[in-house]
This record gives sequence, C-alpha cells and structure tokens, in this order.
Amino acid sequence: MSEGEFTARINGSVAALSADEWDALSDCGNPFVSHAFLSALETSGSVGRGTGWSPVPITVEGPDGRLAAALPAYLKEHSQGEYVFDHAWADAWHRAGGSYYPKLQISVPFTPATGPRLLTPHPELRLPLLRAAETLCREHGLSSAHATFIEPEQVPVFEAAGWLLREDIQFHWENRDYTSFDEFLAALSSRKRKDIRKEREKAQEGVEIRSLTGADLQEEHWDAFWAFYQDTGARKWGHPYLTREAFSLLGEAMADRILLVMAHVDGEPVAGALNFIGKQALYGRYWGAVVEKPFLHFELCYYQAIDAAIALGLSRVEAGAQGGHKLARGYEPVRTISAHYIVHDGLRAAIADYLEQERAGIAQDQIWLGDRTPFRKS
Repeated sequence: MSEGEFTARINGSVAALSADEWDALSDCGNPFVSHAFLSALETSGSVGRGTGWSPVPITVEGPDGRLAAALPAYLKEHSQGEYVFDHAWADAWHRAGGSYYPKLQISVPFTPATGPRLLTPHPELRLPLLRAAETLCREHGLSSAHATFIEPEQVPVFEAAGWLLREDIQFHWENRDYTSFDEFLAALSSRKRKDIRKEREKAQEGVEIRSLTGADLQEEHWDAFWAFYQDTGARKWGHPYLTREAFSLLGEAMADRILLVMAHVDGEPVAGALNFIGKQALYGRYWGAVVEKPFLHFELCYYQAIDAAIALGLSRVEAGAQGGHKLARGYEPVRTISAHYIVHDGLRAAIADYLEQERAGIAQDQIWLGDRTPFRKS
C-alpha cells in the first residue's frame, strides 16, 4: 500500500528490522516497545512458531526507504497473554458460525503496561497506520484488530478512526514529589501507615534484600529468577509465557533498564521481582518465590518498587494487571484503554452495545475504589 511517497509493509519480525530506525520512532522511554525487548521475545521463542503469537509488525517507509512509522502487531490464534479479555466475544462469534481467530493484536506480548502503539514522530502517519491494520484484517480474513494498553495521548487517534474503545482499571502508585518512603507514608491515614510498617517489618525478618541492575545482573541471578517465574507462571497461566533464554537476552540487551529485586535467606535466593525502568515510570512485571513468607510479595513487588521510583525520580509505578490488594498499599485506581476494530458489522454492533454497558460499570468501580484509597482525607 502506498500513500504519497510513503509505503506500508507487513513484516515477519521486529528483529529483522533496523534497531536504530525502530527505536528512533518513539522517544517516550517505554522499554517494552524498544527493538531490544520485542526482538528478545522473538529470538528466545517466547513469541513465534507454536506460541499463537506470530509477529507481523506493520511499518511505513519514507521516500528515503527508512522507517517512518510502525505498529508492533501479532497474528493471534488464541486470546491468552493479553490481559484484556475477549473470550466472550470469541465464543459468541463462534456460536454464530464465524471464525474469531486469527485476529490481529497490536500490543506488547504478555505486558499489561500502558505505552505507545502508534510508533512515529510524524502525527500525520498515525491514521494511515491504523488504516493499514484494517486493510490487513479485511484482505486476509481476520475477524478483528485489538490495540491494548494505549497511552492516553494516542487514544483520540483510534477514536477518530472509528475503533471501539474499552476501559478497565489498574492500580498505579503516583510519586507526589516524595523524597523518601516515610514521606509517602506521612500522606496516609494513621492506621494504614502503621499497617504498612508492620508488613514491611514482618517481610524483612530474616531476609536480605538486594536490588540488581546493569552490570550486577549475572546468569546466576536469571537462573534463580527462572525458578521463581516458572512457579508463578504454572499457577497463573498453566505454563510460563517467557522462555529461559528470554531473560538472558533481556539482561544482555537492556541491563541498565532492568531492576531485579531479590530476597535471600541464609545467603540463598528465595524470591524475586522483576521491574523495567522507563523514562517516567517503573514497571513491575514478574514475581515468584520458592518459600511462603507473610508479606514478602508486597515488600518485593510494591514497597521496594516505591523505594526505587523515589530514588530514581520516576513519576509512577505501574505494578501490572488486576490486584485490588494494591489499593491498601498506596496504589490508586487508574483507567486503562484498549481499542478494537471489528470487521463484521453485526458483531461490531453487538460489541459496541456491550462496551457501553461495561463502561458505566467501570466508571462506578473507579469512583468506589477512589473513595477507598489509604490517603488521609482532607
């Protein structure tokens, strides 16, 4: 497809594209849309053949042949690893005699973190990117396209294109210019402040906590974390999404953008939480443990993340999908947005009606949750 001097293409992988050209498309500092992260998923076999995630990044080349815009996109044979659930849509369409899969997923695999999905420094190319995705769906018999966890600034482009918008809630911690964890605690009610201090004290009893980044990250740390991650993945998803090789590749390519928090007992690693460092946010992604210890999960995933965000001067912590228990620990309800292009008019109308009702419920939930944050009430 050509539009003026620009040409849209469907590619077979991100890894085969120029890293410098890909990374030049976005200066937001989001680690997950980087060439290093996406290509590590491909090279490690975490996405690709046999996974149900087939990379088909859509790119737009300028007259000089260099990348001018891109969509991180995947052909999906199932609805796993997306964190925006459309299983009911798929079931309804199959019952009506349609084929919901394959579909097009515009996202970062296994990563419920907000970020740009339209990668380009040229605003005028954002709508053509979406039109290219729509054309791919129509010409190749795909039922739909789904862009998930879209950064707020890009939502109007999807809306202008006529895609259906869907809302959900995550819990993020906001840094209100705190200089220490104690200063954050001072903003909470007295009871919540005491609860968190007790939790941290119990979690740290007999435990040594180490934070590793950059050159400190070694294969021995990934070996230990792999054991933790396998346990969590088996319980949550049936099997881990990432392969062992993925962690080594990420450590090689992105060590300075990784923060691995490890807990040790008697010198042996027993639990860990993996975070990625962005320009504005710390993103908590994976956690696991081989021991049961009260509040250790909260300490490694939430409180250590707050400590790190304050030290790094980051504006927020995104601690992943779901988890109402985050509310009592200072993480506040934040709206997340996905956008959906449905090829069939009848299915589109049914989903539009459903989303209208769902949005009303989400809005009520956010108000209810917002009234129950642990912060002092003025």
